[in-house]
Amino acid sequence: MTALQSDPFEGQHALVTGGGRGIGAAIADALAARGAALTLLGRTEATLEAKQADLAENFGVAAGTAAADVTDEAAVEAAFARAVAERGPISILVNNAGRGDSAPFKRTTTEFFMRMVEINLLSTFLCIRQALPAMTEAGYGRIINIASTAGLVGYRYVTAYVASKHGVVGLTRSLALETAKSGVTVNAVCPGYVETDMTADTIANIVEKTGMDVEAARAQLAQGNPQGRLIDPEEVANVVVWLARPDSGSITGQSIPVAGGEIM
Repeated sequence: MTALQSDPFEGQHALVTGGGRGIGAAIADALAARGAALTLLGRTEATLEAKQADLAENFGVAAGTAAADVTDEAAVEAAFARAVAERGPISILVNNAGRGDSAPFKRTTTEFFMRMVEINLLSTFLCIRQALPAMTEAGYGRIINIASTAGLVGYRYVTAYVASKHGVVGLTRSLALETAKSGVTVNAVCPGYVETDMTADTIANIVEKTGMDVEAARAQLAQGNPQGRLIDPEEVANVVVWLARPDSGSITGQSIPVAGGEIM
């Protein structure tokens, strides 16, 4: 049996979209703690630079930023080219950027629907397309898509979000079959409600629309989790680390819930 490495990602370059805060920041921490060089890709340069400084101070790793709209094909291409030029080929890609805006179906416009698809699904496709050729040529790579329990089941009032995350899961499964013999694995992590800014926005929306207080709104979200709580971002990051490890090569095409037993 191979001994577990304390720094399994030493010498590897990981790119994390939406890496400046929330789940993405926790994933960046977890990968950096285990030796990976990091590129944080997102739209807000100041947020990325703050996280870059945090990674350098706490882990001493080579970390860089690439500001880009993940729905803009040309911007994504340029960001990946810059990341590779500065820190070498990408061997770990974590597609974390996304949004979960809600609206009843009768008020879901075409523009709203397509925006959810672009942010959650198209961005995943665009980033994979940039990273996969070099991974395939090298005979090694880890692609990890942060989907959602909404990629596995349906929820009320978020049809556009659910459809987009189901698309991420479908993309994951199909691409895993295409890359099965290449040394590249493709998996999805499907969190329930996580302690992030996006969940805080959901709570604020519940408060505004129902008149509940904040704690009651939080409790309503936590009810869906049999453990009766929200998920910590670090719990999601730990699953990403497992999937990204060199010794996880037989795990591919999976969509793993991190939701306290909500999805079985």
